[in-house]
Amino acid sequence: MSGNKKILIIDDEQDVVSYFSEFFTDNGFETINAKNGKEGFDKALTDSPAIITLDITMPEESGVRAFKDLQENEKTKNIPVIIVTGISKDFKNFISSRKHLNPPIAYFEKPVNMHQLLLKINEILK
Repeated sequence: MSGNKKILIIDDEQDVVSYFSEFFTDNGFETINAKNGKEGFDKALTDSPAIITLDITMPEESGVRAFKDLQENEKTKNIPVIIVTGISKDFKNFISSRKHLNPPIAYFEKPVNMHQLLLKINEILK
C-alpha cells in the first residue's frame, strides 16, 4: 500500500469511533472518521484510506448501502473493508449471498477484540 496507513472508521456510535481512533493512532495509523455511510463513502473518495472499518446499522445511510457504493465505484472498489457490527452472524450470510458484491475482507462482531482486529489490519496491509 506504499506506506498509506490511513484507516477510515465509519460508525455512528461516537464512543466506538473515539476508542477505535485512539487505538489505531497509538498503533501508528492515521484515522479518518465518518458518522454514516454517505459521509464515509465521500471520505473514502477524497481521503483514499488504506482500509475501512464499517458498521452496518447507522442512520441516514446504512453500512450495507455504503459497502455497495464503495464496491461500485472505480476509485474505492479495491479498498479493503472490514465489517464491524453488532448484527448477528446471519448478516455475514446475507452479504455473502449478494452476487454483485465481493465479500468484505473480514467481519468482526461488537464488542471487538481490538488486538485481533489490529492483527487482521496489519495482515491485510502487508
